[in-house]
Amino acid sequence: MNRVNAQYREDMAHCRRALAGGSRSFWLAGKLLPAAALDAATALYAFCRAADDLIDGGGDCSASLEQLKHRLDAIYADEPRGFPEDRVLARLVRLTGLPRAPLDALFEGFSWDLADRRYKTLEELESYGVRVAGSVGLMMAWVLGERRADPLARALDLGIAMQLSNICRDVGEDARLSRVYLPRRSLERHGVDAEAFLQAPQATEGVRKVVAELLERADELYRRAEQGIRCLPWRVQISIRAAARLYREIGRVVAENDCDSVSQRAVVPRRRQLKLLLSSVAAPALDLAALSAPPVRAAESLFVRMPARNGTEDQTRPSQGFVHVLSMLVTLDERRDTDAPDSRQG
Repeated sequence: MNRVNAQYREDMAHCRRALAGGSRSFWLAGKLLPAAALDAATALYAFCRAADDLIDGGGDCSASLEQLKHRLDAIYADEPRGFPEDRVLARLVRLTGLPRAPLDALFEGFSWDLADRRYKTLEELESYGVRVAGSVGLMMAWVLGERRADPLARALDLGIAMQLSNICRDVGEDARLSRVYLPRRSLERHGVDAEAFLQAPQATEGVRKVVAELLERADELYRRAEQGIRCLPWRVQISIRAAARLYREIGRVVAENDCDSVSQRAVVPRRRQLKLLLSSVAAPALDLAALSAPPVRAAESLFVRMPARNGTEDQTRPSQGFVHVLSMLVTLDERRDTDAPDSRQG
């Protein structure tokens, strides 16, 4: 037993190191999670990040995807291969009963990327978002203990919204890599030829209007997601709300830049990040209509494979003492930041 525990501690340390460098938003929000919840989130996120890195690592990507599927087979057989991420995920599956369907959906999203799939409509783009990000939101809610249908649907909303934020931020970067995720019909409606845009990416009025539409849809999903977050235990609420608001702010910076994410990249300044962390203590007003909205149409086939139950009751709110401590931590961090150059941003 001691040997098993030692292996688990070693595997978790590896996962933390793997995430510490390139997942700043995850660690900013993760600081607010209870230890057990942070371990669960780390185990899930580390496997997803390792899978994504393997697909993006060059070489035979189709073979890498097949390798990942075999690794997942072994994880769900409780015989994980010799990777730290696989071992901690297998343990998480044992402890939480995490269904396999969201991971299969994630891998399907990888296959769509490998096929350089293009998206004609917003609904098609949301189908992609369900697979590469909504699936992760759904799994995160599950491993954090959520089993109720409405909050799980809102977790899907959050993942899709985050993916839309990423797409809006990376329009120029994607185009220079010969990728376009903006819906073709939306581009055509605003007079933009997608192929011409790929040849010479520019933030034309039409492109900016499409970005604005995606940001508006993301905001709608973020508002619904916030209703699901308020159903979680309060210590978990604060962390997930912080992550949601940090991502949502990316879209707001894009909007402030006149929706031009071709010639510039939206970056949320560190002081703004810290204020968002502090604001995450406060939940929005209860909106039952938003909370109980059905999952997006593109997610229905995934959602029906999740064993969920009814019920959406709020959890305990944070104590004033915890709010005061968090406020002090943010204030201290802001004071340290004033001594650093203005270019220090998240």
